Amino acid sequence: MSQTKSEVGGGIAVLTLNRPEKLNAYTTEMGEEVTAALRAWRNDAAVRAVILTGAGRAFCAGVDLEHLRAHRAGQRAGQGPRLGEEDFLRKLPLEMLDYPKPLIAAINGHAVGVGVTMALPCDIRLAAESAELRFAFVALGILPGLGSSHLLPRLVGRARALELVLSARKIGAREAAQMGLVNRAVPGDALLDEARALAGRMAAHPPEAVAAAKALLNFGAENSMADAMLREQRDSIALAGRAKPRGD
Repeated sequence: MSQTKSEVGGGIAVLTLNRPEKLNAYTTEMGEEVTAALRAWRNDAAVRAVILTGAGRAFCAGVDLEHLRAHRAGQRAGQGPRLGEEDFLRKLPLEMLDYPKPLIAAINGHAVGVGVTMALPCDIRLAAESAELRFAFVALGILPGLGSSHLLPRLVGRARALELVLSARKIGAREAAQMGLVNRAVPGDALLDEARALAGRMAAHPPEAVAAAKALLNFGAENSMADAMLREQRDSIALAGRAKPRGD
C-alpha cells in the first residue's frame, strides 16, 4: 500500500506523506516513494513547483520505531534497502538543492527527527502555527542526517543549531520562524492555501529563469561575492541565449 499520495494541477505538484494513523512516521518505503516522485517530476514540464506536506495532524513524527527495530533485528532482508542506505537519505538532499523547480515544505503538524530534516533541503518552509518541531536524534542515541549538519547552522546559526540538536527540545512554529528555521508560521487551516499561492506565483515565471535563479542563489550563499558576481554575469548571458524570441 502506498505511503504517499500525489496530485498535479496548474503547474503545481503536491506530495503528501500518507500514514496519518502512524503520524506519517518514516519508513524506507516512504523514502523511496518520495524520491521516485521528485525524480519523476524533475523533468516533467507539467510540474513547475512542488509542495511537500503530510496527511492528518502530523507532518512526520520521525522514523517508525517498529520499522527501525525490524531493520536492526535484520528482519527486513530482501524488502528494499536497509534503513540508512536508501537514496532518500544518501542522495535526495543533494538532488533537492540542485532541483530546478521550487520545493516548498508545508509543515502541517508535528515534525520530529527525520520529519524536520527532510524539510531542510526544501527552498521554502511554511509551518502551521500549531506545529511543533524537534531534533530528537541525540535523545535516541543517534545523529541527525539528510545533510542537516550542513543546512541547519546556515539557517539558524551555529549556536542555535547546537542548542536545538543537543537539547532535543521542542520548538513551536512561531519560534521556528523567529530563528529562521521556517519562513513563517501561518494558521493551520490556511497552510496549504498559502503554500499553493506561493507555489503558483513561482510557477507563473519562466521555468528557465526560476531554475537559474535558484542555482545562482545557492552558489552565492556558499562562495565569495567576487565569485558570485562572475557567476551572475555568466548565467545571465547563458539565460539570455536560451530565451525564446517573442513575436511582433
